[in-house]
Amino acid sequence: MRIAFSFLLLLAALSASIAQNKTIVLVRHAEKAGETAMDKTGDPDLSPEGEARAKRLLEIVKKYKPHEIYATAYKRVQETVRPTAEYRHKQIQTYDPLKQNELVDHIMKGTTDHFLIAGHSNTIPMLVNAIMGKEVFVKMPDTEYGVIYVVKIRKGKFRRVEVYEY
Repeated sequence: MRIAFSFLLLLAALSASIAQNKTIVLVRHAEKAGETAMDKTGDPDLSPEGEARAKRLLEIVKKYKPHEIYATAYKRVQETVRPTAEYRHKQIQTYDPLKQNELVDHIMKGTTDHFLIAGHSNTIPMLVNAIMGKEVFVKMPDTEYGVIYVVKIRKGKFRRVEVYEY
């Protein structure tokens, strides 16, 4: 009995240490279609340019192999990550951008090690800051759609953030 219990403790410790290495890819949603008289919801789809950018995003994030994909409930955000979710055969999980600390806690405490998160110009930089544990990035300009943040966590600690254009 003691040997089985010790083995389970060792297995749990090994699992926790492996899960502490994480790669988190964060992006703002791609270009949205202009709001029309038909769209009074304030929740437009992606524009053709945005759809093309969502496909480029897939090509870029393939190498990161996201196991969990998160997006806010807005159509443009969901549509930004949909090509990647379909390619990876993953469900898009919805998160509340006003509860970023809950998402960060889930990421840091979970066993998943590769994430893709999409949000908005006023939330993604703040989410990157929350993951890093320090204030570095500010709200993105409303015209900025082509930035990818790749946050690396090693042994449970923030290691670095890489910023790319796409």
